[in-house]
Amino acid sequence: MTQKQIQLIAQTIGVPEKSIQNTIALLEEGATVPFISRYRKEMTGSMDEVQVADTKDLYNKFLEADK
Repeated sequence: MTQKQIQLIAQTIGVPEKSIQNTIALLEEGATVPFISRYRKEMTGSMDEVQVADTKDLYNKFLEADK
C-alpha cells in the first residue's frame, strides 16, 4: 500500500493518516472490524465501526487494483 493510497483513504473517511496506517496494520494481522473499533481505539484515533469498515473496504479495493 502506497502513501498516496493511504492519503486517499484518510481524505475519504476524514481521519488522520496515522489512524489509517494503524487500522490497516491491525487488519493485516487478522483483527476484525468489531475488535478494532471496540478495543483498539487508542491506535485508530477512536474511529467508529463504520469508519473501520470503510477503511477495510477501500483497502481491499486498492489491493485488488494493484493486482
